[in-house]
Amino acid sequence: MDAAATVCARRGLARTSLEEIAETAGFTKGAVYANFGSRDELLLAMLDERFAERLAALERVFASSEAPEHQARRAGEDFTRVFAADPEWQRLFFELAVHAAADETFRVALVARHRAMRERIAALLERRLAELGIDPPMPVRDITLMAFAMVNGVALEAMLEPGDVPDDLLGRMFALLSPSLER
Repeated sequence: MDAAATVCARRGLARTSLEEIAETAGFTKGAVYANFGSRDELLLAMLDERFAERLAALERVFASSEAPEHQARRAGEDFTRVFAADPEWQRLFFELAVHAAADETFRVALVARHRAMRERIAALLERRLAELGIDPPMPVRDITLMAFAMVNGVALEAMLEPGDVPDDLLGRMFALLSPSLER
């Protein structure tokens, strides 16, 4: 599915047909329609796959025995590495958000996936804080929303001005947030 994401990101959603996605991914149009009812369903399946990868990486970070501040920094650095290795994905995600603003059916489906990802990460964070005996100063759902806003904000800045965003910025931001959870 990475090939499909690449063509969508490179050409833009509006200019990419399902046929082009199928060809790039090495499938026939019929094979794609047999598995996905529409281009939007294919795009959402690609997003599901990417979210699962990010969640698994975050689970590995939280499973380590590192101090919370180091885990936070590493989580940010991991996200940054993913952005740098595959910048088309972040552009595609922002384009999906714009597409969702114009298509209510797609927006509902995208928001459901995005919210589910946030809730899974909140559950991971809540479990990790409980293991450490930390009672956070605000609801974990709010902390997770803050983290998502930081990730998306840094990704947008890096997309717009790639040379101006330090590679370790997100990691430092998360590391700064970490001690405030212990108050």
